[in-house]
Order: sequence, then structure tokens, then C-alpha cells
Amino acid sequence: MQLAWILWLASVLPPQAADSLCLSATVYLEARDQSARGQQAVAEVALRREESGLWGDSMCDVVTARKQFAPTIVSPRTRLGNTEAWAQAVSIAIESERNWALPPGERKEIVPGASHFMAHAIAAPSWRNAYQVATIGDHTFLRVQRLRPREG
Repeated sequence: MQLAWILWLASVLPPQAADSLCLSATVYLEARDQSARGQQAVAEVALRREESGLWGDSMCDVVTARKQFAPTIVSPRTRLGNTEAWAQAVSIAIESERNWALPPGERKEIVPGASHFMAHAIAAPSWRNAYQVATIGDHTFLRVQRLRPREG
């Protein structure tokens, strides 16, 4: 299945299903070769960004914001062909959404406060010297800015 098809499908699904699909695609594209913990950390960054409202009002808006996550960086023709990795990405995305729906004090946070992450092999962004929250696998998670939940 191609990324373009997944993003099209997300555009016609109800918002909650669309957001799960967009988060799943992002976890797959960004971290399918990482541990479950690394995949959860990627999902957490996206969920924290969605909660802030700075990158959009939905998960699909957040992960398709220009040059922020893999869905806008890789070719729309990219095939998500590893069915085992896709199944794990879907599972982790849904589990992460459930966790993030809890009140902030009850959430299990893997990379507290992280607003960004980078893969060392392919990125050297200007913000790479920000506060490092954690390194999991070949991703470093950073607090580039303090994100707060949007006002009610």
C-alpha cells in the first residue's frame, strides 16, 4: 500500500479513525526499524504536538505539516510494504492514543517534554543542540520548545 493511498483514505474517514491512520503511518515511516519503546516515543512527540495545537487541529494536520514528519518528506509513492511492521505501528499508535487520552498526571511518558526528534544518520537540523530528553535506538528526542496544551 502506498503512502498517497493512506493519506487519501485518512481524508475520507471520520476524524478519530483518520488520526489513528495518520499516526500509524508516521510511526511506520519514522521508526519501523526501532524498538517498541522507540516507536512509542515517536508517537508521543506527535501526540504532544497535536495537543499543543501549534501544528494543526488534528493528528493528520500535525504529521503532514510541511517538513515536520516523514509523510511530507518521503515520496507519496512510498510503499508501506512490511506488513508485520505496519501491524505493530498500528498497535503502537492506538495504544499511544489511549495513553495520551488519560489526564496528564496519569500518562506514561517515555520522552517527557520532547517536542522534536532526529535520526542521526539522516538529519542535522539547526535545533539539534536543544535539550536532549533521551536517545532511543538511533533517534534523539529533544525539547526544542515547551509545548502546552491549547486552551479549551
